[in-house]
Amino acid sequence: MTFCFYICGELHTMPDTTPLIEVQNLSVGYSDKNPMHSVASGINFQLYPNKLISLLGLNGVGKSTLLRTLSGVQSPLAGHISVANKPLNSYSKTDLATQLSVVLTDKIPVNQLTVYELVTLGRIPYTNWIGSLSEHDKALIEQALLATETLEIRHKRVNQISDGQLQKALIARAIAQDTPIIILDEPSTHLDLYNKIALFRLLKKLCQTQNKCILFSTHDMDLALQLSDELILMRPEGLLHDSTDKIVESSALDHFFNDPSIRFNREQKRFILDAH
Repeated sequence: MTFCFYICGELHTMPDTTPLIEVQNLSVGYSDKNPMHSVASGINFQLYPNKLISLLGLNGVGKSTLLRTLSGVQSPLAGHISVANKPLNSYSKTDLATQLSVVLTDKIPVNQLTVYELVTLGRIPYTNWIGSLSEHDKALIEQALLATETLEIRHKRVNQISDGQLQKALIARAIAQDTPIIILDEPSTHLDLYNKIALFRLLKKLCQTQNKCILFSTHDMDLALQLSDELILMRPEGLLHDSTDKIVESSALDHFFNDPSIRFNREQKRFILDAH
């Protein structure tokens, strides 16, 4: 819930102080191994509406595992996750799908779907038992297609489009699902620079105009540093979560790559490769 008040005749918005996601002493990894294999532990953070949060870390540090755990795809090894002030494991699949939409790196099982049909899947939690789309559903689907520039390919089948177009269609499905939380794993993969920038701007706009909390992993660190409100750094020495400005001003990024030839420039908010 968001509270509004007036100052000198102008409407101002007071952000809700209830986190959409709260994580306490979380450990993530694989329970089917003997013994259990933890990839990250001691994880604590709170995520709020109207925030774009980038999850950053080197390959193998556990970013995808964390996102899969937060979205309920796999179980935590230990700790507690709350979504909208309610334990994650107490949600039914349908109820959770009204709170949280997810775009992971899993393959689409049915590639004979058209792009429009794929995006329509985002409305399943809200449609009746025969899956009839209301005018409201159709309007949300069209808005999602427009926002992701996939309207012109809506009649093409998923197996007929490029990887970049498929990525945008999956994001359109998440937008059509109309949830307060969106979790994306490497959403800018397969996109060229123009479309990467367009995607980051779209995610930022969704947070600002629709009060969403969007958490996404990415290796496009320069763009993430420029547009994200907050960062979650996954490092071997532990997880760090704070506002982008505070992390940039700290020394947390100075040795992020553990390579003396790569240095972080605070003023430009980007990493620079020293030629010599």
